[in-house]
Amino acid sequence: MAFYTDAQRSVQGRFESQPLADRVEQAIVADEIDPDMHAPFIESRDFFFLSTVNADGDPTVSFKGGDVGVVTVIDPNTIAFPIYDGNGMFLSVGNIEATSKFGLLFIDFETPNRIRVQAKATATSSDDELIAKYPGALLVVRATVTKVFLNCARYIPKHSRLENSPYIPNPETGEQPYPSWKRIDLVQDALPPKDQGKADGAGGVITMEDYGAKLAAGES
Repeated sequence: MAFYTDAQRSVQGRFESQPLADRVEQAIVADEIDPDMHAPFIESRDFFFLSTVNADGDPTVSFKGGDVGVVTVIDPNTIAFPIYDGNGMFLSVGNIEATSKFGLLFIDFETPNRIRVQAKATATSSDDELIAKYPGALLVVRATVTKVFLNCARYIPKHSRLENSPYIPNPETGEQPYPSWKRIDLVQDALPPKDQGKADGAGGVITMEDYGAKLAAGES
């Protein structure tokens, strides 16, 4: 299957870059994950960016975080990753179940370095055997890799990592701190049953103004 679309070829033609684009494809684009080059980098990340599209063609990009190894390279053609508790919108999962195709971007802001992966989902399940690897996960997404390639890090700004997110589920129990946004008064009656009443034990119900102040102070 051709790597470039007709529209991408058209733009390459406008900038006379088609020969270069062909050479780059030959040099870096692969149909599977290299166990020595791609896999160690992917499994060393504790976050990634997930790009999906819905059935109407509307795209969205989500930040997905966790512990180191949040994405598992099962074999050169297969990856898996968890879906943790979020805001209940399930945009990414809904899009994946509707269209199956998605992209992942892995970045190291300290080196810097990055790898892109294109994949096609094969399952989103709460019964996947890998869910035991991700305590606190609601689902595990499994997918077949279609393309993987390194990317030039020229424009990646260099940042130093400070600390893990305190909201990463406990690796043994899966428990995590109750997020401040679930304490907002406007959402209390809309929370799912598992979250009803928890605001009182987490500091009490707050207003949107209170939540804004917490965000300004760097709290979540």
